[in-house]
Amino acid sequence: MSEMDTVSFDTFDLHDDLLNGINAMGFRNATPVQQQAIPAILEQKDLIACAQTGTGKTGAYLIPLLDRISHAGHDHTSTLILVPTRELAKQIDDQVEGLSYFVSATSIAIYGGSKGDNWDQQKRALTTGADIIIATPGRLIAHMNMGYVKFDQLNYLVLDEADKMLDMGFMDDIMRIVNELPKNRQTLLFSATMPPKIRTLAKNILNEPVEISLAVSKPAENIDQRFYFTYDSQKLPLLESLINGLEVSSMIVFTSRKSNVNSIVRSLQKLGFTAEGIQSDIEQDEREKVLLGFRNKKYQILVATDIMSRGIDIDNISHVVNFDMPQDAEDYIHRIGRTARAAATGTALTFVNEKDMYKIPRIERLIEKEVPKFDLPDFLGKGPEYNPNAKPEKRGGRDKKGGKGRNGDRKENRSSKPQGERKPAAKAEGQPTETGENTIVSSLKSAENKNRNRDRNRDRDRKPKAEVDNNRPIKAFVPKRESKTQHAAEGKASSENTPTAE
Repeated sequence: MSEMDTVSFDTFDLHDDLLNGINAMGFRNATPVQQQAIPAILEQKDLIACAQTGTGKTGAYLIPLLDRISHAGHDHTSTLILVPTRELAKQIDDQVEGLSYFVSATSIAIYGGSKGDNWDQQKRALTTGADIIIATPGRLIAHMNMGYVKFDQLNYLVLDEADKMLDMGFMDDIMRIVNELPKNRQTLLFSATMPPKIRTLAKNILNEPVEISLAVSKPAENIDQRFYFTYDSQKLPLLESLINGLEVSSMIVFTSRKSNVNSIVRSLQKLGFTAEGIQSDIEQDEREKVLLGFRNKKYQILVATDIMSRGIDIDNISHVVNFDMPQDAEDYIHRIGRTARAAATGTALTFVNEKDMYKIPRIERLIEKEVPKFDLPDFLGKGPEYNPNAKPEKRGGRDKKGGKGRNGDRKENRSSKPQGERKPAAKAEGQPTETGENTIVSSLKSAENKNRNRDRNRDRDRKPKAEVDNNRPIKAFVPKRESKTQHAAEGKASSENTPTAE
């Protein structure tokens, strides 16, 4: 491994102009994933790589693709990079701009949530043929539906953070895009995790790929990790209590629910901290403004939804708070890895409710370390007892992701809908509850209604004769309604030529 750590980019026989860009960006030695991926990509092989964000995976595919582009001189869009979030699309576009400064390569990031003039700019890039298109699947599909997107000469397809895209419900969109591409292309797939669904996707779109799998990097030893067992109702006062005793220079608070963002921000602002929130519902310009303010230390604390966690790349974070447990153990490592960079120290606080305790052993096995567990402050009362043998709750009906949706993680999107406002009738403590007798009567009535409806439908299916009368005036009901509809339609048509009140 020590040999791999000192491999220079000069050893890859890259275009001189590209090497100048790499040097200008301050890159000296290739990371392990770059050392394995760059030669395979230069040899025009398909690739599947399991590597986390922060390992240099973006450079692992951009550098060899820019080298190919600099030699080929394409007159069409040669490269399509699909990513899960707008922030990642913009981040990759910035890297392309830096690396290709001395190479005549053009690129554009295509994502939703922008103003109308951005749509026109994206359309021009798609129709005139920018060398590299970095796009979120949903936005690209919107352009493809207009009929002017042509990828019939595309040479390279990259899926970055493929596992995140599938988690967000983009599988159908990805396959539709892939079906519009030439069969003869080079395809590169990068994923932080390698669940079965990624293997299935790879089997469908890759051709005899080279496989690269880097061990999941462990969190830095100088991160002070802590778990707090808390009910959801205790999380906000716990955060307020803990943060008052910390010296916060820069903090990210991750939450899995959009509905939590504003309440957390307001609480932090009341405590005197400069805090802002970022989530998928706000306009892109506002999101970029908030991120820029956080990078420039205008805000001490950034509250972000889980869907944003891989799209934020900011150094010098002193504290990370997992207001909600991340879904996967790998995401836990990724989140807390935002702090304690470059030999600095950092603190990672994670709030664990009674439903998420089963995730703790998975995290500790992955990081090969037991995380210290802390009780709540006395004034908050007692939290849930730790159960290391806890099992995930079984959910009926739709799966826990909430179905598919091209606008992102529908689980997150649902949380902002007023679903919770329909629950008080069931929750209301002041309302009388049904006794056992009432429950039985209610069940019998329900069964009686079901039987009546079933019998009615059965009679309708058998088309009873006229003498079988159920005492309902059905003789003129249907024709009369159709007649009214026709007269209304005719009246509407005749009135279209006369002035209206509008």
